[in-house]
Amino acid sequence: MRRRAPFALALLLALAACGSQKELARPAGQAAPPAAYGRSEPRTASELLELDPQAAPERSVELRQQSEERADDPFDLPPAGAPKKPAENP
Repeated sequence: MRRRAPFALALLLALAACGSQKELARPAGQAAPPAAYGRSEPRTASELLELDPQAAPERSVELRQQSEERADDPFDLPPAGAPKKPAENP
């Protein structure tokens, strides 16, 4: 069993390395798929690979550079059944 393990590992590595690195192409004589409903022409491969804005949104919030005091959050409520905080004196 121990003699087979290195051979099997080498075989798996050789099989994993034999993939093709050229661009994909449509087989000769085969037509492109039909255009989507509402489009006059089918989309190209580069158009299909573009991400929608919802798939990769851009950051819209600036990162904080320094720590800041948090504002009071009126929705930060204690769990049900927890003792209430004593009222603060001004």
